[in-house]
Amino acid sequence: MPSNTSALEHIRDLGDYVNASPSSFHAVHEAGRRLDAAGFSAQDEREAWEGGPGSFYVLRDGALIAWVVPQAAGPATGFNILGTHTDSPSFKLKPKSTSGKLGWLQAGVEVYGGPLLNSWLDRELRLAGRLVMLDGTEHLTSTGPLLRFPQLAIHLDRAANDGLTLDKQQHMNPVFGLGDPAGEDLLGLLAKTVEGGAVDPAQIGGYDVVVADTQEPAVFGANSEFFASARLDNLSATHAGLAALIRHAEADNGTGSAPIAVLAAFDHEEVGSASRSGASGPLLEDILLRISDGLGATVSERRRALAASFCVSADAGHAVHPNYPERHDPANRPVLNGGPLLKINANQRYATDAGGAALWARLCKESGVAYQEFVSNNAIPCGSTIGPLTATRIGIRTVDVGVPLLSMHSARELCGVEDPYSLATVTRLFFRTAV
Repeated sequence: MPSNTSALEHIRDLGDYVNASPSSFHAVHEAGRRLDAAGFSAQDEREAWEGGPGSFYVLRDGALIAWVVPQAAGPATGFNILGTHTDSPSFKLKPKSTSGKLGWLQAGVEVYGGPLLNSWLDRELRLAGRLVMLDGTEHLTSTGPLLRFPQLAIHLDRAANDGLTLDKQQHMNPVFGLGDPAGEDLLGLLAKTVEGGAVDPAQIGGYDVVVADTQEPAVFGANSEFFASARLDNLSATHAGLAALIRHAEADNGTGSAPIAVLAAFDHEEVGSASRSGASGPLLEDILLRISDGLGATVSERRRALAASFCVSADAGHAVHPNYPERHDPANRPVLNGGPLLKINANQRYATDAGGAALWARLCKESGVAYQEFVSNNAIPCGSTIGPLTATRIGIRTVDVGVPLLSMHSARELCGVEDPYSLATVTRLFFRTAV
């Protein structure tokens, strides 16, 4: 077993969080449940806020902003923000979602983000998300094992092992039963699995429902050093930030020059972040302005507070793959359980600069946590994160970090048992460190 008992406890709790979070809407509601239990106060964006010291959070669709204002905070106090995201590559239920042929019932789904399509084959899957009724009320829904993308047998495609090609429209239509689609309705099934009791499917006005894996997360390996789970990109960082913020709120003594600690968990990162709950939208700026208003800040003091702020953008990164070493930078090769990543890109796909790198190095040193640097192979462009978006939109200094993974964007990703806890450990120090 891992020598670090705290890391093992953290990874098991991460597994519980993933199980409770098959969609971004579930992820923020589970986070809200945990924050409620820790004494945080939910805020309604449509209502006036009291402001001042305390622990608070806001839910907006599949996003969450939570924050702790210390007793000593003033109108120019800066914000230390951990930015993450709640969504993962998957499939989203289409309109007229119930179809089928040749005696099979099938679900019409649209590809969401950039999933590794083959990793979703031959798995027992569920549907999860939110239903919005005609009267505007919302309900979370999650089925048990319901769907499967069945792969074609090798006997009928002898070349499958030489290069499997999947057409997103033709081949990615999961089966969920047998019969005549005219007599079946997936919305009826979803209406029966609403949290708190069934609803009338005829009253459903809209839905945001995704496909999710049903396999339990697992610790495994020769020395129990690996952790396999769905949605590690990026619930690993969201959970680390949530755990760190709750611990921070418990320990806050309200003295000194402590910053306002913020967890910003956005939706829609995997599809570009351009939404009211995404990092390109106004959510974070709206909340920061209202926090400043509650502290009596002038326009000038708000600008001073933002200038004194820092954002750590925490999103999953790539560990070196032993079977594909040529796809990685030859000098920078992160490994599992080697510590969280400092993500660097000359073309600003990550927001890290020298100042951010120095801050991250100092935080890791003071936390007793090792870290690793990640940079892409020059011939293989990297993806991006919410980091550059936050830096550009609000002007806050930003550094990009994350937990190293294998099988990123698979239905079931792989990390080291130690790394998520290490990220949470550094985040706890970040939340209380004026920068």
